[in-house]
Amino acid sequence: MDRLPVRTALPALERALDEHGAAVLCAPPGTGKTTLVPLVLAERGARVVVAEPRRIAARAAARRMAWLLGEKVGRRVGFTVRGERAVSAETVVEVVTTGVLLQRLQRDQELAGVDVVILDECHERHLDADTVAAFLLDVRAALRPELKLVAASATTDAAGWARLLGDAPVVEAQGVAHPVEAVWAPPARPVRPPHGMRVDPALLTHVASVIRRALAERTGDVLCFLPGVGEIGRVAGQLGGVGAEVLQVHGRAPAAVQDAVLAGSTGVRRVVLATSVAESSLTVPGVRIVVDAGLAREPRMDHARGLSALTTVRVSQAAARQRAGRAGREAPGTVYRCWSEAEDGRLVRFPAPEIKVADLTAFALQAACWGDPSATDLALLDAPPSGALAAARSVLFAIGAVDAEGRATERGARMARLGVHPRLARALVDGAPAVGARRAAEVVALLSEEPPRDYGDDLAAAWRSARRGGDAYAARWRAEAARLDRARTGPEEQPRTNTSDDHAAGLVTALAFPERVARTRGEGAFLMASGTGAELADGSGLRSAPWLAVAVADRPATAASARVRLAAVIDEDTARAAAAHLLLDAEEVHWEDGDAVARKVRRLGAVELSVRPLRTPDPALVRAALLDGLRRDGLGLLHWTRDAEGLRERLAFLHRELGAPWPDVSDAALLEHPDEWLEPELSRARKRSDLGRVQAGQALQRLLPWAGGDAARLDQLAPERIEVPSGSRIRVDYGGAQPVLAVKLQELFGLRETPTVAGVPVLVHLLSPAGRPAAVTADLASFWKAGYRSVRAELRGRYPKHPWPEDPTTAEPTRGVKR
Repeated sequence: MDRLPVRTALPALERALDEHGAAVLCAPPGTGKTTLVPLVLAERGARVVVAEPRRIAARAAARRMAWLLGEKVGRRVGFTVRGERAVSAETVVEVVTTGVLLQRLQRDQELAGVDVVILDECHERHLDADTVAAFLLDVRAALRPELKLVAASATTDAAGWARLLGDAPVVEAQGVAHPVEAVWAPPARPVRPPHGMRVDPALLTHVASVIRRALAERTGDVLCFLPGVGEIGRVAGQLGGVGAEVLQVHGRAPAAVQDAVLAGSTGVRRVVLATSVAESSLTVPGVRIVVDAGLAREPRMDHARGLSALTTVRVSQAAARQRAGRAGREAPGTVYRCWSEAEDGRLVRFPAPEIKVADLTAFALQAACWGDPSATDLALLDAPPSGALAAARSVLFAIGAVDAEGRATERGARMARLGVHPRLARALVDGAPAVGARRAAEVVALLSEEPPRDYGDDLAAAWRSARRGGDAYAARWRAEAARLDRARTGPEEQPRTNTSDDHAAGLVTALAFPERVARTRGEGAFLMASGTGAELADGSGLRSAPWLAVAVADRPATAASARVRLAAVIDEDTARAAAAHLLLDAEEVHWEDGDAVARKVRRLGAVELSVRPLRTPDPALVRAALLDGLRRDGLGLLHWTRDAEGLRERLAFLHRELGAPWPDVSDAALLEHPDEWLEPELSRARKRSDLGRVQAGQALQRLLPWAGGDAARLDQLAPERIEVPSGSRIRVDYGGAQPVLAVKLQELFGLRETPTVAGVPVLVHLLSPAGRPAAVTADLASFWKAGYRSVRAELRGRYPKHPWPEDPTTAEPTRGVKR
């Protein structure tokens, strides 16, 4: 223990705790911050609680400290994780997960008997860790000012934590950092970027080849970072015959495998395939080579669709540095990065804090039970996004966990003590009376950790597989089901009816995810109550089900529907019972197939249960539907005469040239303010044919600037017709960019200047005696001087009965032939 680098920082840490009661400890992985610091503080007579973000890290830290003391876990050093506890009256250092500490704080805000709390790996910014820190700061401020806090970070980005802890001192321990050579090893061909949980198999094949290359080029053990358990298994399957022991480390790995990895090599080279748990929470001895796939998993929440899941993202620069550092812990090493150096500069600097991107339902319930429903008084590094928090509180209110003000109900406090997501707590609390407490606990245990893919997508069948299974998942499932059965408070409840396992699985799942009850659309497609489409895989045994309760679904970025990975069959009665708060009878009027359709609809969220015609719809709904029809199908639904269209074109011209007070009569402007010109006809209309009887020209008259008297100048500024020298009154076309006057050439004889409207010269279309275009000009004087000769030469022979004088400016205008 004396050789651990963190020992040099202990005097400064002890002094900071004595003088300030809080400190930020920055120490790279492997320096002893997790294992030595708690023991030293305990030697001073303190009872220490160490909070780790992961169960695997909590167990490993406790075992390491017990080994340093020459004892078994459970004596002076113990641990508590969900479903497992090893402590005794002797225990002075207890390692717990942040989730366990959160539950303990809700039960005992004073943390009686605890002198020091160490929040380990706080730089990872897990939501539970941020919440625990905020609660502990409340405890220090209001109840126990003598409680000491240490925020331990594997990075030097500690300023935020120091401010949060009241400008606490930052104590740094220098690690033994050996140089690490970076080898850029991108795939030879482009691979598809990750989306959802999917990773391109071509990238995993490339990672396996890089591991083989590293084993050939370098000495020492290999630590390879992959995003999840599935990717670890697929890469392991491609490493046959590598001449090394292949080990898999992740949160679900058996304790024996974890111990073997942490114990170090027994003389045979090792390839350790690990998730991000090995970035900082665990120190793997013997590693000289790191192979980094460049991917990580982060929680994401789609609030609009009610889908929450881990998603695969590119690793951050900070995490990539942490991973690379693992190769240089004991000697110079090498990191093989499966991306290019150019891509490296485009990576985000730090991973997003969970509070910014994750589902906040559990956080909102914890805050409500703590007495701060809005979380405004909690000392958090980052405030929760208001939209995500509002969505979370909406879910909690729907399941009865909080009241209308957001305060925790007695039922909500009961749910919070169960140690699962509030949705699953609701399923356990409400499902137990219907299907029995033990069966409800077993289904909730299935929902809390998704079964392996080879269990299939039928949740009831997966339940049966877990019951008879002998694999690691089945063992964890049985332990969690037993824990939930014990944790459920209240008298033992017998089911009200003798229900089958299939019905029990469906009901409990529907209670957990009521907005995901889904009715078939046929061909394996379903519509969830949330409004999101869902599709089953080809060959799924659930494709013929009329209703499903969807437990697990994800929606790829480019897909219109979610993919169902786990669901249970239900019937309509179960869907209605579980999602009763989504049941709604409504009168609806929609624009559909070119007309207003009125109907009375019973809905379960977005799923229509029954529809019948509505004979006397609300006039306001009809008006809104007709207005929607005008937006969709256009103002052509109204009755437009030629005069009406001409009036609109004249008004558009004046608005374009002169602006106010002449109105904007574009489609967008007219539809934005229908009250100003379409009433009372719009409110009286009931169907499309009524719109066809609305005289658009009369309606537009209402937009004229009558108040200031400008409306009287309409014919002066933009006359409908212009009288030409022949005496004819010719209609002006205002439909284009410039007003057009189309007139026979002979009728303009004697007119020297181009006519104007609102100060704008018209574009004169000079027509032949047959009414065909002969010339176009906006400058009539210039045309008479230059262009007229060529037109005269071309047409006088063709139309000899019409006058073609040499000087048209002095000739008499005429509508007909020569006398």
